[in-house]
Amino acid sequence: MVTSADIGQRVEDRTGRVGILRDVILDYEDPAQFPSERQKRPTAFLRPEGGGREWLAPPESVNRA
Repeated sequence: MVTSADIGQRVEDRTGRVGILRDVILDYEDPAQFPSERQKRPTAFLRPEGGGREWLAPPESVNRA
């Protein structure tokens, strides 16, 4: 599991994707959901090593690579 102390480190999620940890927000709410459906949840933000589209994952499914 990653924490905010791991920001900037190379990490791997449970699907095998490797990237750089950009942030960990413990009470993230997805703004794409309707306000009445939003739930706060821990979220890790990862970016591919060479750049590209960021993806989200539960912090407990991400480990240092």
